[in-house]
Amino acid sequence: MIKALVFDAYGTLFDVRSVQGRCEEVFPGHGSELTGLWRTKQLEYTWLRSLMGRYEDFWQVTQDGLVVACRSVGLAPSQDQIDYLMQAYLTLDPFPEIAAALDALGDIPCSLLSNGTPKMLASVVRNTKLDGRFQHILSVDEVRIYKPSPVVYRLAEDRLGIRREHIGFVSANVWDVAGGKTFGFQAYWLNRQDSPVEVLGVKPDRIIRSAMELTSVMA
Repeated sequence: MIKALVFDAYGTLFDVRSVQGRCEEVFPGHGSELTGLWRTKQLEYTWLRSLMGRYEDFWQVTQDGLVVACRSVGLAPSQDQIDYLMQAYLTLDPFPEIAAALDALGDIPCSLLSNGTPKMLASVVRNTKLDGRFQHILSVDEVRIYKPSPVVYRLAEDRLGIRREHIGFVSANVWDVAGGKTFGFQAYWLNRQDSPVEVLGVKPDRIIRSAMELTSVMA
């Protein structure tokens, strides 16, 4: 029986590709490519820093990913341009069904478990008008290592006070789903793009196409 749901933030509730408008504004003709590279480098740097034991918070990692993404396409951003683009991560757009899906879940406790810093998460939750929807907003800053380390998922189990097998974990990032499933959560992959499952030795408990499908999962 699922007693609580824990959501990933970036790419799951909040659309990381919504930075594309600012990227195109600052660097016309490079918006789409820069957005994709920025996200790729952001994630790569979380994994590499975790493996090296050289933690920097997600704001710094995101900025570093932006700088190297710009360089990869031959751009040399000024600090003002970097600062302007970074602000986009504080005001990401929510995916369109998220507010209605959280409402439809009724009394089921929902929490966030994210790589984001507390400041980043507080800002994006406030700007998307999702204040008060989450019992806990948990950041990897507390444990100073990134997903998919089991240390991160244990943070949710400990703070919720619920055994891991009774927690449903929802992420649009399949590698994150694999991490949560390996830890012992019931893992739900929000696969909006109909992507293939990664070959990591574990499979999601359920694949959904929209957060609205969680209501049937929890029924």
